[in-house]
Amino acid sequence: MYDDSSSRIVAGLREWIAKAPPDARLPSTRSLVAEYAASPVTVQRALRTLAAQGMVESRPGVGTFVRAARAAHPGDYGWQTAALGSPGSRVPRLSTALRTVPNDVIALHSGYPDRELLPERLVRAAFTRAARSDAAVNRPPAAGLPELQAWFAGELGAATPLGVMPPAPSDVIVFPGSQSGLSTAFRTLVGAGRPLLVESPTYWGAILAAAQAGVHLVPVPSGVHGPDPDELARAFAQTGARAFYAQPSFANPNGAQWPPEVADRVLGLVRRHGAFLIEDDWAHDLGIEAVPVPLAARDDGGHVVYLRSLTKSVSPAVRVAGVVARGPARERILAGAQAESMYVSGLLQAVALDVVTQPAWRTHLRGLGRRLGARRDLLVGALRAHVPEARLEAVPQGGLNLWVRLPDTTDLARLVRDCETAGVVIAPGDEWFPAEPAGNHLRLNYSGPNPGAFADGARVIGEALAGQQA
Repeated sequence: MYDDSSSRIVAGLREWIAKAPPDARLPSTRSLVAEYAASPVTVQRALRTLAAQGMVESRPGVGTFVRAARAAHPGDYGWQTAALGSPGSRVPRLSTALRTVPNDVIALHSGYPDRELLPERLVRAAFTRAARSDAAVNRPPAAGLPELQAWFAGELGAATPLGVMPPAPSDVIVFPGSQSGLSTAFRTLVGAGRPLLVESPTYWGAILAAAQAGVHLVPVPSGVHGPDPDELARAFAQTGARAFYAQPSFANPNGAQWPPEVADRVLGLVRRHGAFLIEDDWAHDLGIEAVPVPLAARDDGGHVVYLRSLTKSVSPAVRVAGVVARGPARERILAGAQAESMYVSGLLQAVALDVVTQPAWRTHLRGLGRRLGARRDLLVGALRAHVPEARLEAVPQGGLNLWVRLPDTTDLARLVRDCETAGVVIAPGDEWFPAEPAGNHLRLNYSGPNPGAFADGARVIGEALAGQQA
């Protein structure tokens, strides 16, 4: 699949490293290009291979160095086995989406939009103003700043049809990001050892939050048009579950957008079973051709617990989310939130409120949809040109990701390794399944850096896939 020069450089540098002391600086890229008569790209590929094997480490702006041994003797942590005991449930590893990678790779794995897609000017100005305000020194109310509560309630209330009671600001609880909101909701509304229905595939962070809360996940098959209501009805009847976690708009990972008839049937099932729908509206601000209409806007009976995060659309540094819940459920969630974090930084709440109430915020969102659409279409075109074996069931109308099905014969772990060796980082779809994965998938993020490299990234994926079939 690749020329032999990279392997030759790797072999030569291994011999050099074996004789070099720890922290020795490797020859420069320029000198390696001259020594091996190879291109700079080939040299960088060889260095990435050595780094992946733990033999060298790159220090940006300085060079590449022989990786030092971390300790002469391994630490003895055996005592922790007895102290910790058996885990209540197997907690999954952190997702590939959270990996930080060097700037010289093509990053299609991330769960966050690139910096150029954020309202950076608004965020910086908001931090400056907040630092001069009382928010920098005062403790905020446990449920959140009243003005921010009112904003979250107003956003949901704007979508509420006639005849349905809109949420009140007092129904809102502000959390330090959606992950905290999910953990608290699962712990307080479901509880350890009890069943929680989830779409399959679903957000990996929800799988992690459920594992940490000791909640028993029950997967319900879900595609680009949402879950099968008949399968959902069966799961409710068989398990006695009293909660269903779902993403009706631009679901992570598969971009699903529920049609109105599916939304109606799911709401009916939740009400009939006296259950909660925990609605994760993580991509509310990330629409391209569609504008999300939350199911929570159509429910005033307290069945829908609504979660909306600002982390993806405002800034990863502003981890602020709002949960809208009514009745005793709201009180339980608030008590759980106080037990976990007491309150959310007033400074961050003030920054979030400042950004989303600026007139320029709406202008930013309109431009964001256009830019996301252009990036999405660029990656879709690259995949169709260079990875014809990949199947894209639907082009998402919003969100950040493409969900790609690969041939059943694909060695997914090998594909990920081969792509990374070639400088392309991708996320295996296994991480988004609460049980065994239904086929081989990739989740590819089109909002990451350097969209001009999408074609090169797709070409590498296609070559790696073809190499398995050769």
